Amino acid sequence: MNFRASFCDPFKPDIIEMGDIEKDKIMETFEKIPWNKLLDEMKTKKESDIHYSPSLEIENKDNKNGLSVSAVDGKEWYIFFKRPKMVKKFFGLTEKMNNDYLTEITGQSENDVKECLTALINNDLEFLERKIK
Repeated sequence: MNFRASFCDPFKPDIIEMGDIEKDKIMETFEKIPWNKLLDEMKTKKESDIHYSPSLEIENKDNKNGLSVSAVDGKEWYIFFKRPKMVKKFFGLTEKMNNDYLTEITGQSENDVKECLTALINNDLEFLERKIK
């Protein structure tokens, strides 16, 4: 499996494209980001200086499934799950492929984030579908 990563620095307007990442480096990359330091710095900045919550996106380039994890306050995380999915249209009469179907879950812990990243790394899409509806 081939993965790519990007990072949203709260103080930079452009998303930082990190490029290809080996699957055994994904968790290490997540753990090396100074999440709490960034959140603390956000408290002292003007709102106009903040562009994002600190966020890491990991995408499986082979099947286009990806996660974005966003730190909210040092304890709470948001997890976004993007994937191609058939969605029903017109009262369920037709179906169409949505290549960027997105669901999210809020109120998550750092352990929840690690669990979801592990599922993405292991291509356990059923787990992610159940967890992030």
